[in-house]
Amino acid sequence: MTAGERIVQLAEGWIGTPYRHQGATKGVGCDCIGLIRGVWREVYGEEPGPVPAYAPDWAERSGEERLLEAGLRLFGPSLLIGEAQAGDLLLFRWQTGCAAKHAGILKDDQHFIHAYEQAAVTCSALVPSWRRRIAAVHRFPEPLDC
Repeated sequence: MTAGERIVQLAEGWIGTPYRHQGATKGVGCDCIGLIRGVWREVYGEEPGPVPAYAPDWAERSGEERLLEAGLRLFGPSLLIGEAQAGDLLLFRWQTGCAAKHAGILKDDQHFIHAYEQAAVTCSALVPSWRRRIAAVHRFPEPLDC
């Protein structure tokens, strides 16, 4: 099993987890950041780092690219969108000029797994409306125990 396949398999294990703002517990509740944190914990055995409390509108109010900065700090430089592979982290921004504020894990060329507000962790089609909102692509860092 490749590292990317392992990440996808772990993320799929979260499908159906209810949406809970700031949550990060499989089967109990998580948001998009909590999903990434939970998969990270399953891969590396520890939290990726402390996460300060954040309001649902944190990206709009602060104007800071905190999600992109965390991606760089934890995952390293962003990849080109055309280089994305299964298991990669996708970061999204809703509008040009606004901070990135959503995250998911690429399942395959056409799907990604994410925690969707007012729903649950789900696998969604990576349709053009999602694809054009991708702000960054990151690969989980080595080493991964596969």
